[in-house]
Amino acid sequence: MTSGIGSWGVYLPYWRLERSAIAQSLGIAAGRGERTVASFDEDTTTLGVEASRRALATTASEEISQVLFSTPEPAYQDKTNATTIHGALSLDQHAAAYDIVGSVRSGVAALLMGLDAGARETTLVMIAEIRTGLAGGADERDSGDAAVAFRCVPEGAAVELIARASTSEEFVDRWRVPGEASSHQWEERFGEEAYVPLARAAFQEALKKAGITAEEIDTLIVTGLHARSLRVIKNSLGVDADRLAPDLALHAGNLGAAHLGISLADTLERAAPGHVIVTLQLADGADALVWRTTDAILDIQQAQRAANAKSVEEQLVSGRTDLAYNSFLTWRGQLHREPPRRPEPGRPGAPNMLRSEGWKYGFHASRCTSCGFRHLPPSRVCLKCKAVDEMEPERLADLEGTVATFTIDHLAFSLSPPTVGVVVDFDGGGRFRCELTDCDPSTVKIGMRVQMTFRRFYTADGIHNYFWKARPLQTSSAKEA
Repeated sequence: MTSGIGSWGVYLPYWRLERSAIAQSLGIAAGRGERTVASFDEDTTTLGVEASRRALATTASEEISQVLFSTPEPAYQDKTNATTIHGALSLDQHAAAYDIVGSVRSGVAALLMGLDAGARETTLVMIAEIRTGLAGGADERDSGDAAVAFRCVPEGAAVELIARASTSEEFVDRWRVPGEASSHQWEERFGEEAYVPLARAAFQEALKKAGITAEEIDTLIVTGLHARSLRVIKNSLGVDADRLAPDLALHAGNLGAAHLGISLADTLERAAPGHVIVTLQLADGADALVWRTTDAILDIQQAQRAANAKSVEEQLVSGRTDLAYNSFLTWRGQLHREPPRRPEPGRPGAPNMLRSEGWKYGFHASRCTSCGFRHLPPSRVCLKCKAVDEMEPERLADLEGTVATFTIDHLAFSLSPPTVGVVVDFDGGGRFRCELTDCDPSTVKIGMRVQMTFRRFYTADGIHNYFWKARPLQTSSAKEA
């Protein structure tokens, strides 16, 4: 059997910022299309959770032996972000969790480490990105937010890595020191002089190791943050334009560290067995990876469609595009608005969070083993039959539910008003009151189908308060068909 990537998951946030909104607000040219935007209650950790849930939709989470999380924009420093994802996925305590963070190239490193470890034990790799630039700048306009996850397996892979090559050289093209919200970039012509020969060398060496020529490549994926170098490289490697991967820039933007993985996932969703893919990323050097799909890919594609996983193509065209530019600036911390005149929320208590980890992070209810009644939050005493300590935990994060009633609150403070509160009846029993996110308040109704999503409620004294919200059920068109 073949080791490699056994499944994948992509998460593109619900919100989009149209570039025309930037142009209208600032009186500048900003181009066509839109960029993906993480909501005010999302960060790279929550994005990683959502991508991972899609990657694990067709398998048991108990199989995961190791978690590797990579992002240039971690929610925490001095604390492992991967452990939060570990908790939200309800993984086994013996599954290791590590961060590989700091730069765009860290994403490729995490993937390669995951593939290496995956040859021995199932490893989950997540790459998440939230990119923010200064108002009116190219990074703000052309970037995007997203996450991708890969389950790397020792056998039964959909795609295998057959060769790789890298080049590295010390030069200053793009940088950001700790505490800065946006990156600096050197003059573009200099970056082109540095990147182009490094990319060509890595590409040629990878093809040589794989024993193939450029004519045998079915899909070429070229990613990186240096736009000028990308244009030159795409036209100079001897690969026809019709074999270049679709450009995500129009509807998503440049997704930074996550871009390579998302383009690879997009290609895998349509690939047939024996499809040869070359990914080339430019970031402080170049990394060229040569992939070949296996006979298992058709069954894995079908399994992911059956699990109701939205494809990359579907997610690209399904976002909400009426985000106001001033809201975007507020969410990014560049527009400081008057807070409510109410007490500041207290920081979450570490002992309480540890004791309630199954509920807070894994969204575990308890089901009475005597009568079957389900309790949210978990309870020691059954509300129906009064049995004591006859409970078994039950994860509800992946269950769907129905809105029993709702309220739309225009007075409660929110960075995305109004706040929508719902009471959800879960399939199989259990009722829970929570916030509904990623929705158009005018479309909320009793009977609406919803699913749960992991979010950051607030941050107090540097501690993020993560928990679960509901959102309208997202259904794949393939599933509907």
